Amino acid sequence: MSQLDTLSVNGIRILSADAIEKAHSGHPGLPLGCAPMAYELWVNHLNHNPADPNWANRDRFILSGGHGSMLLYSLLHLFGYDGLSKEDLMEFRQLGSKTPGHPEYGHTAGVEATTGPLGAGMGMAVGMAIAETHLASVFNRDNYPVVDHYTYALGGDGCMMEGISSEAFSLAGTLGLGKLIILYDSNRISIEGDTDITFSEDVAKRMEAFGFQTLYVEDGNDLEAIGRAIEEAKADLSRPSFITIRTEIGYGCPAKQGKASAHGEPLGAENVAALREKLGWEYSEAFYVPEEVYEHFHKISLEKAESEAAWKVMFAAYCEEYPELEKLWNLYYEEGNHEAAKALLQDEALWEEMKKPDATRNASGKILNRLQKLLPNLMGGSADLGPSNKTIMNQAGDYTLGTPGGRNLHFGVREMAMTAIGNGLMLHGGMRGYVATFFVFSDYTKPMARLSALMKVPLTFVFTHDSIGVGEDGPTHEPVEQMAMFRSIPNFHVFRPCDGVETAAAWYSAVASDHTPTALVLSRQNLPSVTGTSREALKGAYVLEDCEGLPELILIASGSEVALAAEAKAVLDKEGKKVRLVSMPSMGVFEEQTEAYKESVLPKAVRKRLAVEALSGFGWHRYVGLDGALITMDGFGSSAPAAKLFEHFGFTVDHILEVARSL
Repeated sequence: MSQLDTLSVNGIRILSADAIEKAHSGHPGLPLGCAPMAYELWVNHLNHNPADPNWANRDRFILSGGHGSMLLYSLLHLFGYDGLSKEDLMEFRQLGSKTPGHPEYGHTAGVEATTGPLGAGMGMAVGMAIAETHLASVFNRDNYPVVDHYTYALGGDGCMMEGISSEAFSLAGTLGLGKLIILYDSNRISIEGDTDITFSEDVAKRMEAFGFQTLYVEDGNDLEAIGRAIEEAKADLSRPSFITIRTEIGYGCPAKQGKASAHGEPLGAENVAALREKLGWEYSEAFYVPEEVYEHFHKISLEKAESEAAWKVMFAAYCEEYPELEKLWNLYYEEGNHEAAKALLQDEALWEEMKKPDATRNASGKILNRLQKLLPNLMGGSADLGPSNKTIMNQAGDYTLGTPGGRNLHFGVREMAMTAIGNGLMLHGGMRGYVATFFVFSDYTKPMARLSALMKVPLTFVFTHDSIGVGEDGPTHEPVEQMAMFRSIPNFHVFRPCDGVETAAAWYSAVASDHTPTALVLSRQNLPSVTGTSREALKGAYVLEDCEGLPELILIASGSEVALAAEAKAVLDKEGKKVRLVSMPSMGVFEEQTEAYKESVLPKAVRKRLAVEALSGFGWHRYVGLDGALITMDGFGSSAPAAKLFEHFGFTVDHILEVARSL
């Protein structure tokens, strides 16, 4: 290691320690221990251009151990990413700063993914690696490797303990993702102490069993050894690679080095001073890094920019030789989703077909297969439930080790990793992803769905078998409270359509979205075509059937219960009651409408309201108020034929009439 290398590595450490100390909050252990491996990777191996953080063919780097965010911010600052200034580092963890406590995608230039929930970055890295191989198979031609880059993820013992990493790596090994390289910060310390108390397995053997090339670096400060391991990993394109690098948490701080206390608390002023002394850092001024270090990083940044410049020359020649591929590239990377959504909306034959009685999962499958012809970069699949979820794209091929051009992903029974991989597909760029499972198993997807919303990644979720209509499988398979859970996520749209027409509207909304993920919650059982359903479903709720003048009662329903409510309204109409029927497939979308529109659907003057939904009533009170009522699920379901369950739990026309009349 040269003197300049040492100075640069220690500069990363000092900036990280000073920022955490100034904030009186943060995690110094990872930055101090991992600074050498991160420096070696970013300086000598990572193909990136700080002047253009969104260059399509850059290598991707995900800090899966997002608590160590100051490591990433220090690198981004030194490389000159988007003016991330010293003042920004000084504002670490402060309101409105570019340097939040954990890295946030779309907030800080150079951050590839929002990380913090341990292991999540590993799953998203797998998704990015899948995207790279698929896009390479679509676009690359002889002498034109326009898609040719690596995906790196750095994480520690916590990431490897979380089950999501095993789910994701098992699939990565099966798929032979040779351009996926994992850097394992093996410091053998967790918050509660030495990992021997909870984590004694041989991680490298586990990774070998998954199908990874496994490499080992004994000394986490040995740049040459780290560099050799990275080059060896890059050379094996038949397998993903896993590099175990033995480090010491809190390296350089005598009172903290190798101890659990280095993980998640500031070092303290005395220990920061001791760190400087131990590292031989001559400068006592906080946040000071000598100019020669900045010049060093600037020189490297200019060299990195040359890689993109050379790629652009190649890409220009590629476009000239293959104009049809240039057009396809633009469709993948620009407004292809909006063109597909517009075509879907204008496909009158499809909307007419959707008026036929059917299970909404079946309607969704038909729409998906129409959509996949309009959106060639649509890619996704199910957690081993494709035939049940109706999420297999016909004639689109399977994505496998030998056929990376296929668009049907088979995730296996790995719901959480599936969702992280879906996020990674979208984050990579050029792809439009969807994932699927039974609605009751959406519990396993929730942490990564939350990240979708937080990152503003418009991933599509297909959740089928939406209620007690699952029937004989019983309460373990009958979702009740899951709808309330997903409705509670900010920036997340949930549609529960009542028929094929509303299902088409839900798919349109999902594909047209640029920043909001969308879940389609669909029935297993056949549903009738409901009279009056239309594209108005795109507003989240709308008047399906009305009365003359101001209603005495408003019936509100979603999904399979809309048809029941419609039958009840017909009876009440004959009794001379003035009743309005509102279909509400998406509360979230409805809340985004103007106040005038919401008042036109649910006028405040009408206080007698009845909501009907075969799911938990949590969240419905905002629409029925103190004078309204609910027919919802107040407990778990049961095992019996679906028709018996609907009757047993009160989802019948007679019971709706009974409650309506009482109002």
